[in-house]
Formats: sequence, structure tokens, C-alpha cells
Amino acid sequence: MRGDAVVVRVKGDVDSLSVDALNSHLAKARGNAVCHPSRLVVIDLSEVTYFGSAALNAVLSCHEEGAAEGTSVAIVADQPYVMQPIQITGLHRVLETHPTIEQALQRDGQSPDGEGRTPR
Repeated sequence: MRGDAVVVRVKGDVDSLSVDALNSHLAKARGNAVCHPSRLVVIDLSEVTYFGSAALNAVLSCHEEGAAEGTSVAIVADQPYVMQPIQITGLHRVLETHPTIEQALQRDGQSPDGEGRTPR
């Protein structure tokens, strides 16, 4: 946890074999964010080497469950193999994405529904 958000750093391959661990970390982060002043979870995918459909579903579920709990979720990713599935599925219109963690943390005025997110 950082002073300005709850940050989950994800590394390596995220697929059907590793997604349970990711879901566990994301659930814990959402729980912490409910009590955090920013009510923000930042999922840092900048060191992910494989982003499969299981990973995409985990991130989307975190976003949806966070919205239901009153927290926002921001994604940090700039790699084509992470951004392409987000764009192809149309989730770039739902998920708030940023190329750097610094930009994700400087999201003043953005709402949990994604207004103000960085277009990709």
C-alpha cells in the first residue's frame, strides 16, 4: 500500500494457472482500498509477460466489484500484448488505463465510471 493508493504489482505470466493468486491479491487490495482515503486500487501490469483471458477477467471482476464497493480501479499497462485484449474486447471504454503508475496516481477528478481515463 502506498500513501496515495493501494497498489498491486503483477509480474510474469498471468494465465489460468496463476489467476487464482492474482484474484486473491486483488480481493485483499479492494478490502484495503475501502478504508483508504483515495479508495483507489492501482493494478500495475507493467512487468507482466503474458496476459491471457483469465487475467482480463480478473481485472474486469476487480473493476466491477470495486465499483460496487465504492472504490476505483486503475490499470497501469503500456505493452501491446496487455493493451490489445483490452481494446479488442472494448474494455478500454470501461477500464481506466494509464501508461505509468505516476499517471495513474495523478487522476484527480476522475470518477469510478471511467470518465477522464486515458484513451488508448
